[in-house]
Amino acid sequence: MTGLIVHEWIEKRGGAERVLDQMAAQYPDADIACLWNDDRDRYSGRRVLESWMSRTPLRRRKALALPLMSSTWRHWKADVSYDWILASSYVFAHHASFPSKGSSPKKFVYVHTPARYLWAPELDPRGASLLARSVAPMLRIQDRAAAKSDASLAANSKFIQERIASTWDRESRVIYPPVDVRRIGSVKDWREELSSVERDQLESLPKAFLLGASRFVQYKGLDKVIAIGEASDLPVVIAGSGPLEQALRERAESASVPVFMLRSPSDNMLFALYQLALAFVFPPVEDFGIMPVEAMAAGCPVLVNSTGGTSESVTEGLSGYHLERFEGKEVRAAVDKAASLDRSRVQESALRFDSSRFRTELEEWVVGSL
Repeated sequence: MTGLIVHEWIEKRGGAERVLDQMAAQYPDADIACLWNDDRDRYSGRRVLESWMSRTPLRRRKALALPLMSSTWRHWKADVSYDWILASSYVFAHHASFPSKGSSPKKFVYVHTPARYLWAPELDPRGASLLARSVAPMLRIQDRAAAKSDASLAANSKFIQERIASTWDRESRVIYPPVDVRRIGSVKDWREELSSVERDQLESLPKAFLLGASRFVQYKGLDKVIAIGEASDLPVVIAGSGPLEQALRERAESASVPVFMLRSPSDNMLFALYQLALAFVFPPVEDFGIMPVEAMAAGCPVLVNSTGGTSESVTEGLSGYHLERFEGKEVRAAVDKAASLDRSRVQESALRFDSSRFRTELEEWVVGSL
């Protein structure tokens, strides 16, 4: 049977791309379709289709492209007759139909989230822009209509399963995203896998520190990681990249504790940081949150938001703690408790999210329904 994997757009880094990698590995003969591809070497040797947007400046302006995405997916003309579509969706990829010869392929939608721009703008500041607010009513109608199709839905967490029910009025199963738990845990000391430059960089850090890592955007709450370091009187390491880098650097310079910024660390460097950190602090209300599970796979205790998908992966008192607020006196106590957890048990708790489990459940869902 001929299959097609659909993904919003392909970036060099991202949790959704890691899910896409596993889908592509599970179905190596399937074509891949996206609005545009910013990592052309990622799937070399296989057919990757791009929309008309890829040939325009819209590929660099997601906010301007937003009103046109649904229509692009719905009216894409297929040159191949597909038997099934597996969509990796967090904006409008689930709108894709690719009909051919008068029939529609069987569709499976892996939902990272119903588009936060439309359904949870309080969690994503981009949804508050004038353009997003002006087109949201029309797009919500289109989005709910597309979700009412006969596609089979899988949510990446119970948190998103509830959002699917409340926004689309649809039932779904839960399939947690894949994380390279066994690979991360198989290396006793990731410092040995670093380049000499990276090792020097790592050795320049303090012996004890709190770690925050993600894209440098507002909703990730990295400023709260610095605040927790101040409340706990501990140095902080912030790793990642993004548009708020300068603002974070200014916040770091004014902090009452040392704050070290590491820009765009390699995976090996990030895994080494997990192994060395007292705790990984992850404040956002996240759909699932792959990075906290990576940290646990490296044996690092995690402090996460009590709301969102991270509360499902982090077991209170075993692999970390859930916080309702990332401020106040209770924060220091939570840091102390997290730092004292048994790191081997933290590591074991992450095994249920290993990539092998994802691919098994994916296969049962898709093949079991064809």
